[in-house]
Amino acid sequence: MRERSALSLSWTLDSIDYRPLDYFRLFFPEAAFQLLSDETNRNLNPDTELKRYFGARAVLGDQRSRQRQRQYYRSTWITTFKNTWPRYSKPGISMRLLETKDGVHYFTFEHNREYQQAQFKFLDAVESMDPNNIVVLLQTNPYHIDSLIQLSDVCRVQEDQEMAKDLIERALYSFECAFHPVFSLTSGVCRLDYLRPENRAFYLPLYKHMMFLERRGCPRTALEFCKLILSLDPSNDPLCMLLIIDFLSLRSREYLFLTRIYEEWEIHRNLSQLPNFAFSVALCYYLLSQQDNLSTDEITQLQAKSDSMLQTALIMFPSVLMPLLDLCSIQPDAAVSSHEFFGNKAQIGQPPALNELVSLYVGRCHFMWKNATVMVWLEKNVKDVLSRVDLGDPVVEDAEIK
Repeated sequence: MRERSALSLSWTLDSIDYRPLDYFRLFFPEAAFQLLSDETNRNLNPDTELKRYFGARAVLGDQRSRQRQRQYYRSTWITTFKNTWPRYSKPGISMRLLETKDGVHYFTFEHNREYQQAQFKFLDAVESMDPNNIVVLLQTNPYHIDSLIQLSDVCRVQEDQEMAKDLIERALYSFECAFHPVFSLTSGVCRLDYLRPENRAFYLPLYKHMMFLERRGCPRTALEFCKLILSLDPSNDPLCMLLIIDFLSLRSREYLFLTRIYEEWEIHRNLSQLPNFAFSVALCYYLLSQQDNLSTDEITQLQAKSDSMLQTALIMFPSVLMPLLDLCSIQPDAAVSSHEFFGNKAQIGQPPALNELVSLYVGRCHFMWKNATVMVWLEKNVKDVLSRVDLGDPVVEDAEIK
């Protein structure tokens, strides 16, 4: 047997303290299982979200008339079989239940001998550097997962986004047809080890499908897929969903979910030490305070909470401010731009891993800060932070140590 790796994807964030899963279960035994709601299955379908925006008639079009002519295929939640796809036949993938421990089910995908032979042909096609060889392989194995993923990447590079999305959906359909009867998308107690190559091939199309949905303008559906990916391995988070879940929550206006996951996970995952959570949760509390159906006391409490969290975020991650204002096309006040706390020292003095996290957050979320009222709120708190720095607030020194 030849041991070769097809596709791999990994991140290392050595500066972040992730505590053991046993510690997590001891204090929050239910936290990992509350990511997915009872309505997750329905919300995994982007048509549900599009119908809310444009109406059922605009989304469905003439699908109803075509349904009478469509042959019966297995009902699935992640994707729906399309008439343009090749006739489905089992590609040789199955799912096995490894063990059940503390109410959590651990699964793995497995390949039969025929699928392993197709996998070797795929690796030879990749080494040839000719995408046409992958196309030939898909003609005989139309539901081979890695070939579909690789060809999708080729189509995306060639700016054929529709075909790239279609190939990823076909890969997900093939996986869903192989699910174990006990495996559930919404229970929150099903795990897949990312380190097993057979399982990794399931993570990758889920992630790519989530990004296609976000670009398509379906942030709520993308958020549900983000929750799903995180629920498959919440203790390790191999695809770093915690770096994007705040962005999708804000885009889909799921403010209460974002505040809840922050409050429940902060004690065991130190989310406040991630710049995206530090700033996004502060922004989330501010946006909640702007809602019309709140009492005066509730508004006051939320505004105080948002001010406190934003000032803490600015003190902990001063390097975020200047790139954020630059992308928002805002010229900072002279008192801010000339102060060394938010100057070049903030960017130069931080670790490379933190630079990456800041760049990711600012690049994704800067447009959410462009609102005029948000900018006024930001300006007020930046001035308060500078006053605290000049007065020698011990919180500033503590943040620098962290």
